[in-house]
Amino acid sequence: MSRGICPRVNSCGSFWILSAVIFAVNVIDVDAYSCHEVRTAFQLRQVGPLHRVPETPGTDVDLLICKHQGPSCCTRKMEESYQFAVKRETLHNIHSYSYELEHLISGHSDAFQDMFQYLLSFSQGHLSSLLEGTYSSLSRHALPHVNQLFSSLSLYLRGANVSVEAAVHQFFNNLFPLAYTRLINPGIEGSMMVGSEMGDCLRMIRQDVNPFGPHPAVMAQELAGALGAGRQLGLALEEGVEVMNATEHVSLSKECVKGLVKMVYCSHCRGLTLIKPCVGYCLNVMRGCLASVSELDQPWRRYTSLLEQLTHAMAGHHSLELALLGVRGHVNEALLYAHLHGPLITDQLTGLFSLLPMCPVMSSFCFLFLPPPPLSHPCILLACNNLPWTSTPIIPSSLPLKPSKNNKHSLRTLSREFLMYLQRYKSFFAALPEMLCEGENVVDDSICWSGDDVVESYSGRVVGNGLHAQRQNPEVKVRSVDPTLAEVKERLDRFNQVGTEISVVKCLPLCYPVWPVAQPGTTSQKAYLCFTHTQHIPTVDPVAP
Repeated sequence: MSRGICPRVNSCGSFWILSAVIFAVNVIDVDAYSCHEVRTAFQLRQVGPLHRVPETPGTDVDLLICKHQGPSCCTRKMEESYQFAVKRETLHNIHSYSYELEHLISGHSDAFQDMFQYLLSFSQGHLSSLLEGTYSSLSRHALPHVNQLFSSLSLYLRGANVSVEAAVHQFFNNLFPLAYTRLINPGIEGSMMVGSEMGDCLRMIRQDVNPFGPHPAVMAQELAGALGAGRQLGLALEEGVEVMNATEHVSLSKECVKGLVKMVYCSHCRGLTLIKPCVGYCLNVMRGCLASVSELDQPWRRYTSLLEQLTHAMAGHHSLELALLGVRGHVNEALLYAHLHGPLITDQLTGLFSLLPMCPVMSSFCFLFLPPPPLSHPCILLACNNLPWTSTPIIPSSLPLKPSKNNKHSLRTLSREFLMYLQRYKSFFAALPEMLCEGENVVDDSICWSGDDVVESYSGRVVGNGLHAQRQNPEVKVRSVDPTLAEVKERLDRFNQVGTEISVVKCLPLCYPVWPVAQPGTTSQKAYLCFTHTQHIPTVDPVAP
């Protein structure tokens, strides 16, 4: 009967009470000499061996949980079966909800990694086609270095201990000997490049000679920023999967199991196999059982906010796509810069090599030209050596990939979908007790089971979520914190603390005269090495379990 037909007022209160009494009496009368309905429910729900259910109710039954005056269809053995059954059913229901969230995180983690690899492959092919089509003289020897660069970027996105900046600078270090002998001074290789010693020299001094202008540094900075967000998102999603795996092993305390038996099965002892628990009663029992789980609510909310920030940083304005697709443009601009400044580069190298007849002796050459930096902190060697710098802005030559008809190749679409689903699970750990007390499991505004009797509505105080609120819980006593979930909470807190720190890079360029360089036909000039002192605040890293 709905509230619209008979509102819950005094005139209807007596009607409900009378109905409850008549209902209970009829049930007792029907089952006074039979436990047939109880046996049927016991068998259908696969609670335990059917022989444990008596044919007729007993009067002096020694029960521990489902105590009540009057005849009962339960025995001590049935109570034991009910405890195993209710524990199994509750954990199954919890896992059915957590599986959806775990699948969301793990599925999108794989989808993002697949998208990263697709973009890397596309960008690598884009760069390879440039070298083969425009710089064919060096492409054959440069392609292995292209493969090495993108292999390092792939490992970085997957969480490996790889530096994007180091990979980019290593690529340009390897590219310099090829550009010098095939682009700047074609034909010099046969007369000057004896063995591999000179090539090694050129690789070592590339960042100081600066043949490619600002383009390597700009490319490294763009890739480190965009790929850093993608890497951090991947690590964060892996952390989320680990959290969900840990919560699957949640244990139910003895007090919780007793409360669940009282809520789900004690009504069967009276032959009331179809009565449902009251909503408020169910909430108290579930919030008591999941008190430690609910403690994950605030760390989880901060974690989902971190996922949102990383997703926006990676996919907003096509950041990661533009960074990868812009590699081709940066390499092209770098090679054009080297070709344009070829005479200056040649003059500078001639002046440097004239200082050291034994230039192929790497230890002597590199020691003299590259003295130890005066700073105790990590330094990055930047170009100086009196080479002209350009202020020409770098404009990406490629636009983001157009999404296919099924949106398979759109990082932005994938990110938007992920964020949309993520919104539904921000309050997952706080809402889990409510989810378990929805639908056909409970009764809201009709006759329901209160744990002790059939009532019109639950009269107990409904407590909130979390450990602190359970002090007032009338149904389940929470005596201790689940150690596994406490460890998960601490791990998630630690991850959030590290993950929300913003990477700050402070550059303090300092230049020092290191060697007089005599340019052919000119007076001696001083060459300078410029050191940039960098300070990094740690960002997301895998957290040790």
